[in-house]
Amino acid sequence: MSGELAARWTALRAEVEGELDALLAPVAADLEPLRAAMRHATLGGGKRVRALLVELAGAGLGVAPRVRLRIGAAVELIHAYSLVHDDLPAMDDAALRRGRPTVHRAFGEDVAILAGDALQALAFEALARDDWPVPGEIRARLVADLARAAGLSGMCGGQYLDLHPAGRDAAAVERLQGLKTGALFRFCLEAPATVAGAPAAVRAALRRYADAFGLAFQITDDLLDLAASPTEAGKDTGRDAALGRATLVASGGVAGARARLAALRDEVLAALAGLPFATTWLLELFDSLRERRR
Repeated sequence: MSGELAARWTALRAEVEGELDALLAPVAADLEPLRAAMRHATLGGGKRVRALLVELAGAGLGVAPRVRLRIGAAVELIHAYSLVHDDLPAMDDAALRRGRPTVHRAFGEDVAILAGDALQALAFEALARDDWPVPGEIRARLVADLARAAGLSGMCGGQYLDLHPAGRDAAAVERLQGLKTGALFRFCLEAPATVAGAPAAVRAALRRYADAFGLAFQITDDLLDLAASPTEAGKDTGRDAALGRATLVASGGVAGARARLAALRDEVLAALAGLPFATTWLLELFDSLRERRR
């Protein structure tokens, strides 16, 4: 990854942290323990890949920085909520997340469930508020699009299939992962296009990039689960095999998963060719997936 992209990513993390900190503002004293759990889940860690995708697509399409930041923060809130619930005993029963105890280990299972619920609600509130410069009609569309990406036809549906797979062949796994991981990535690329009023061809190219990026991200995550230590990954590892999860690593082996990663790069190049702005950083970000250690 170039120094320029790395520097922008580092700066963006700080900006997103500030936006999330402001959204997770103080509440009544008797609710502060719940807010503390929400902040534990959200602040002080995370790659902010989703916010970076919003940033890169939004900048290319001429979307204002303040708008890019709010959309990115909303997506990060959804992502944080999903991790809190994924880590629960009924799901993955994880002990470690981002190098720290998972929320249910630190605050209790009941608080963790409520913290996840509240983070999800806050994501939609953040988009619906009128304290950022986007017309109400566009804010409403973003709320609807994010709900779709996070719900039954997106992330939650994919998580259900992860727990109760309908099939274990490559096609079934790619569908599962396209919902569980890819739907939120698609929102990250499409939301700036919605704000900018981008034409259909541009939106299609962004979706194609997002689909390839999301699948590559999940394949890399599955490879890390197989090979990395909890210290390296910052979370529990070795759980996919232990829980019998359907992954491309399980269906096609490590060599098959790596071959799929290589093919996805060709799909990324084809998608980026359809965008009307400089895409060097989007390609660099995709290529950096292969170097992920957490």
